[in-house]
Amino acid sequence: MATMDVVPDGDRMTVTMWGELDLGSRRLLPELYDMLTLSGGGMDLRLDAVGFCDCSGLNALLDLHARAVDQGKSVTVRSCGVAVERVLDLTGTRELFTGPGRAEDAAPPAPSGTAPPEEDGQDLRAEVAQLRRAMQTRPTIDLARGILMASFGLTPEAAWSVLVRTSQNTNTKLHDLAGDLVGTVGGTTLPERVQRQLAAAVAGADRPDEVPTHRTGGPAGKPD
Repeated sequence: MATMDVVPDGDRMTVTMWGELDLGSRRLLPELYDMLTLSGGGMDLRLDAVGFCDCSGLNALLDLHARAVDQGKSVTVRSCGVAVERVLDLTGTRELFTGPGRAEDAAPPAPSGTAPPEEDGQDLRAEVAQLRRAMQTRPTIDLARGILMASFGLTPEAAWSVLVRTSQNTNTKLHDLAGDLVGTVGGTTLPERVQRQLAAAVAGADRPDEVPTHRTGGPAGKPD
């Protein structure tokens, strides 16, 4: 599980992370958003001690980048280890996290002349396909999260958890489930088993105390 340390540095925040950047790392986003808002120019990430990064971790970084752009700020990766470096290079997202700074602070280039072992080739190709797929489907997934947030009074983190849990319990790919949820806005109906699992996931989700619970009849329909 990823942990972090935040140190103000002029008009920016320097964030050092260690651990694993995966689905669980999204719990750090609210604090990162707060630190980004408090900063004058943005945030610099030092990810040398991150030993694992998958598409969920990358999506968390992309969400942080998008928030910074909305605020007219920047998020840069000043240094990183092999795990993060490989994900940024394979997905072509490294340039999103580069910015002004000292040359020695920039993320090191990928070593040349070193090819992965043959037995790792298929794993790497599968990882690239998964990451690119995640980047392509993020808009639909974000729309589905927004629908759940508006319909049931969920936080972004709780809406994400509901999507993941329903996807797992119905054996449905996350982007397919998100597309079906977005389709309900146009009048389509979710399969009954998906409605049941979605209702159960929403019932177990955390909500802010000040936000009322959803009225019956949203995308999930009535629980049985």
